[in-house]
Amino acid sequence: MARQLRAEQTRATIITAAAELFDRRGYESTSLSDIVEHAQVTKGALYFHFAAKEDLAHTIMELQSKASREVANDLDGRGYSSLETLMRLTFGIARLSVEGPIPRAGLRLATGELGLRPPLQHPFTEWRDIATRKLLGAVKESDVHPDIDVDAVAHSLVSFFVGTRLVGRSLEPVAHQPRRLAEMWHLMIRGLVPVTRRARYVGLAARLEREIRTV
Repeated sequence: MARQLRAEQTRATIITAAAELFDRRGYESTSLSDIVEHAQVTKGALYFHFAAKEDLAHTIMELQSKASREVANDLDGRGYSSLETLMRLTFGIARLSVEGPIPRAGLRLATGELGLRPPLQHPFTEWRDIATRKLLGAVKESDVHPDIDVDAVAHSLVSFFVGTRLVGRSLEPVAHQPRRLAEMWHLMIRGLVPVTRRARYVGLAARLEREIRTV
């Protein structure tokens, strides 16, 4: 049991070290030797858990996808409106990135040329599908204008969300992400939400930003 626990801890250490390097340097600019040095493990320990750098990258993307799904599943059971659920999901994913390197590395890997292995779905496709469902729900709940093109808005929302994070990562500290995300939602709300309901969701965006900043 102790040996198994050590092996699990070593594997987690390797994954975290790889995520930190993939996030800072990129996949192509990070070697297995770099990961070994950063994780402070032996090459034998790394190869015991991962046969290649690509295996590490896929593991990180799988962990990112799992964490995002867990946030989405948790929110679905809380009785929020569809639009509030969607907003909380984006802030929840942003919080994961602020708190740890694996979601940040997963995003950078998702924007590269690394091919995904089935059955793992591309995270942007997964997020777009969720956004589509929630926007359809928001139309039914009269929280967004009934004449919107749901597919186009879902695609634009994911593009806006990913782009905001990518640009922010290059220009400013990760801790600024909640502010940029709130700014994104302020713009989206003014284009999507009827005037009579805007105050509620503008206020929600500000509150969700504060919650991340105080964590």
